[in-house]
Amino acid sequence: MTRDPELTTLLPAGLTQQEADARLRTHGPNVIPPRGRHSVAIEYLLHFRNPLVLLLIASSAVLGWTGDLPSMTIILAIVLASVTLDFVQEHRAERALARLQATVAATAVVVRDGVRRPLPVSDLVPGDVVLLTAGDVVPADGAVTKADRLFVNEAALTGETYPVEKHPGPPGEAGAVRMGTSVTNGTATMLVEATGARTALAAIAADLVAPRPDPPLEREARRFGMMILRFTFFLVLFVLLVNAAMHRAWLESFLFAVALAVGLTPELLPMIVSVTLARGALRLAKHHVIVKRPSAIYALGGIDILCTDKTGTLTEAAIRVAGTEDASGHSSDAVASLAALNSHFASGLRSPLDDAILARAAAPWEGWRKLDELPFDFVRRLASVLVVRHDSPPALIVKGAPEDVIARCTLEAGDRDALVARFASLGREGFRVLAVATRTLPVDRARITGDDENELAFLGYVKFVDPPLRDAAPALSGLAHAGIEVKIVTGDNEWVAQHVCESLGLPVKGTLLGPQIDGLADDALAAAASTATLFCRVSPPQKTRVIRALRGHGHVVGFMGDGINDAPAMHAADVGISVHGAAGVAREAADVILTRGRLRVVRDGVMEGRRTYANIMKYLMMVTSSNFGNMLSMAAATLFLPFLPMLPVQILLNNLLYDLSETAIPFDRVDEGELRRPHVFDVREIQRFMLVMGPVSSLFDLVTFGLLLALGAAPALFHTGWFMESIATQVLVIFVIRTRHDPLRSRPHPLLVGTSLGVVAVALSLPFTPLAHLVGFVAPPALLVAVLGVLVAVYLGLAQVCKHWVYRAHREWKRRTLPDAPAAAAAR
Repeated sequence: MTRDPELTTLLPAGLTQQEADARLRTHGPNVIPPRGRHSVAIEYLLHFRNPLVLLLIASSAVLGWTGDLPSMTIILAIVLASVTLDFVQEHRAERALARLQATVAATAVVVRDGVRRPLPVSDLVPGDVVLLTAGDVVPADGAVTKADRLFVNEAALTGETYPVEKHPGPPGEAGAVRMGTSVTNGTATMLVEATGARTALAAIAADLVAPRPDPPLEREARRFGMMILRFTFFLVLFVLLVNAAMHRAWLESFLFAVALAVGLTPELLPMIVSVTLARGALRLAKHHVIVKRPSAIYALGGIDILCTDKTGTLTEAAIRVAGTEDASGHSSDAVASLAALNSHFASGLRSPLDDAILARAAAPWEGWRKLDELPFDFVRRLASVLVVRHDSPPALIVKGAPEDVIARCTLEAGDRDALVARFASLGREGFRVLAVATRTLPVDRARITGDDENELAFLGYVKFVDPPLRDAAPALSGLAHAGIEVKIVTGDNEWVAQHVCESLGLPVKGTLLGPQIDGLADDALAAAASTATLFCRVSPPQKTRVIRALRGHGHVVGFMGDGINDAPAMHAADVGISVHGAAGVAREAADVILTRGRLRVVRDGVMEGRRTYANIMKYLMMVTSSNFGNMLSMAAATLFLPFLPMLPVQILLNNLLYDLSETAIPFDRVDEGELRRPHVFDVREIQRFMLVMGPVSSLFDLVTFGLLLALGAAPALFHTGWFMESIATQVLVIFVIRTRHDPLRSRPHPLLVGTSLGVVAVALSLPFTPLAHLVGFVAPPALLVAVLGVLVAVYLGLAQVCKHWVYRAHREWKRRTLPDAPAAAAAR
């Protein structure tokens, strides 16, 4: 924030109303600016830009034109539901912004023309003089010009647990105050320096409503859609050109080409994805995980890095006294008693450390009486009480930060060095430490000043610990076994954070401090962040920068937070995770909310995300390879057959039955091996699978063509024989594709078995029913059915061999072409 030169010459009378009006026209109202938006209708229509969505709409139009109204209606309903869901979810950022705006006071007491008056916060301008009292919300960014024991709670912006004392001074130092923070004690006069879009709170708001990087599922789905669109275009163009060259009927050729396009389009993809994600959301709800953005379930499965704070995630967030010791390092009840006297009689700012001391004390203050006190502040970092008992001289008891207490004690140089070294050692052991000192004052003293906090006698240390959560170590171990690296992002010092990690068995590979982060360029930070485990003494903007650096280095990142200051980092992550008791803005920015537990529950979400990914990939692998193979066979058949290999209505029937067999995929079981590592949607793997398995399927189709022609099959029998072989190979191959291993050892869900075998049974029996003539089928001879059965069995065996080859070849390709990719990503 830059100081306006004009502000330094302002009088205590504040601005004149005329000057304030002029500045309001220049700087605009003091509100967090809303996100620039199109109209609601335009915003909704922009969600149809996905190429796969456009292809599905075109396919539904063709189905309607050919008379297949039920299929058209189903596809359109699925597309509209998917697009509408995405549209609704996008408005969460606006709700978060509204919550941020609600944290700012509605009115403020301002000095205008020398008169104090309440004014709407939106009317404040740089240069206004604002009066603050306890309970007020700071209405703008500025500098304190006068203060009387002013304490400001800045947790909303910095995450700092305790209120900070403010003194008159320039911005950026002890006198800076920020919009959205709250006054907990004292009074002050502030000079407004920045309003509206120029405030620190507006910077957080800008991060929340900035365009979010596309989640992995949406990003890769667009790439997949473009791949299908290209294949569809060239295949249809090829068929039309061949039929034109062979002087076939134009209308029949066109309908055949259109049917090919519909057959190649995975029209059930939105439904499969939606049902799979919905099923995952329901399963996660049973594990106390509420999913706000469905596609976040998929992203959870791809996480290879989880960033989280230390307090409340790895520790209980319940400070306890771990012990007291004197200057010699021995346990001391006297130190405990005097620390309790100080905490009991101090009436100023009370911290969780005071609560921990009093919780352990056995009322040592009985018989003592307080004469005076100097409350704690963040400049002295001391709290002092003057107490007396019976006729004894008054005792000054001082408690505070070890560095400041030691500096005020009367000590030999060697003793001072030893106490400082002991304090550092306790920090490395993971303790937070307060020092206690005392001084006897004359009998007639009833008041104390800051000068009395000198020439103290050092008594000892009070050691505090925030115990690790009981389930933190097993949860960290479970995440590690799942291929997820946990990184700690905290405002605490590195010694305490490292000790917590060591006590939980979390290896620390490296540490980055906030100042080091600021000194690194983006590329250097991405490399350093990937190898570091601890990020200590970091500010909220540094958290966000770390998240973006990790994502830019090829990682899928989850961030767990619970404060307003965590919201931008959650927004920048692939998955934002919060908890039920978090700040409202944090809950709005999160994709996933945990209603119970922390890390253990996150692992449950990750496992469900991987199940979701596995079942979506089953569908894509199956539909692309089978459809491409069938469409390739049809296109090839047009080169040598004097008639169409399958009538348009038969293609659509084939497609309908095939789709029915796939509706149970979201309910299928997933191999345990698929849950052991992160996954990311890989279009190249799908394409490689399609380009290998599709031609294999097409090869057996061509063998079927040759067999039918050798038997002298008429067009009706030819159509019937290929329809039966096509359905059987397309549907039954799911039992091969659904697992990367031996299909005989991987048990499918009974629902998938039932739908698949049921569809095959319907397709094989249809030519023998009275309905056969409606779609141009005839009853085939028994010998043909038997031979087709052998072909299907051989095809399934070859598909198993080719499947292993494809997966192995793809892994080798990734190792050769992505040598610099992160290890976790390359493993996928």
